[in-house]
Amino acid sequence: MEWKNIYRGIIMGASDVVPGVSGGTIAVLLGIYDQLIAAINGFISKDWKKQLGFLIPLGIGIVTAVLLLSHLLEWLFEHYPAPTQFLFLGLILGVLPYLFQKADAKNKFKPKHLVLLIIGAIVVGSMIFLNAGESGVIESKTMSTYVLLFFSGFIASSAMVLPGISGSFMLLIIGVYQTVMTGISSFQLDVIAVTGVGIVIGIVVMSKVVNFFLNNYYTGTFAIIIGMVIGSIFVVFPGWPASNALILLSVGTFALGLAIAYLLGRVEYKS
Repeated sequence: MEWKNIYRGIIMGASDVVPGVSGGTIAVLLGIYDQLIAAINGFISKDWKKQLGFLIPLGIGIVTAVLLLSHLLEWLFEHYPAPTQFLFLGLILGVLPYLFQKADAKNKFKPKHLVLLIIGAIVVGSMIFLNAGESGVIESKTMSTYVLLFFSGFIASSAMVLPGISGSFMLLIIGVYQTVMTGISSFQLDVIAVTGVGIVIGIVVMSKVVNFFLNNYYTGTFAIIIGMVIGSIFVVFPGWPASNALILLSVGTFALGLAIAYLLGRVEYKS
């Protein structure tokens, strides 16, 4: 068992709760993105037992973070939204040097890869023009509600697998973010189960797609991934706070995010 995957899972799970931040981006920062995609694909093959040592600790960390940190992150976003987003903005910017390093961009990037990078950035960055469809918590659950939650989980988890695209942000756009987060924090089994099934299926499907492109078009795929991460900066950036105190706090959390990314990168990418 790779028990250090528990702390990796906690960081990934915490990021997945935050609208605009991608767990896939954090997986890249932690140096496990390729391995994660391969493990998910291997889990649905005859060699599935070999993947348990990687996936079980990671899953424990992710579930722990989602269950325990959802209240904290809800509170932070309610009372300190800008400083919280600046923390994750620092993490995202901090991951970029390691992404370029992993892709060996200095030696392998050609003009076509720069084009792919720009396309990835535009696709994700354009999400700032999408309006969130959030309309509060859905109190009365019907069959159509559960169908919506299932497909929301499917779409969100597909996005989670891709660095730069936030699953939580997709839930906001669809209009079920508060419903799902409330369901998790108050342990509503029906919401958790239906959304969870959609999430699992979405992760499996999208990981197969990503795995194919990583195996066959590695450099081009990473060029798009880097572009997506760059594009997510525009999605996460909340604008400058109104008060000087919040500006200073936001600068501090941004610096903290950069420092965390640097330290994690040094640990995870050491040769």
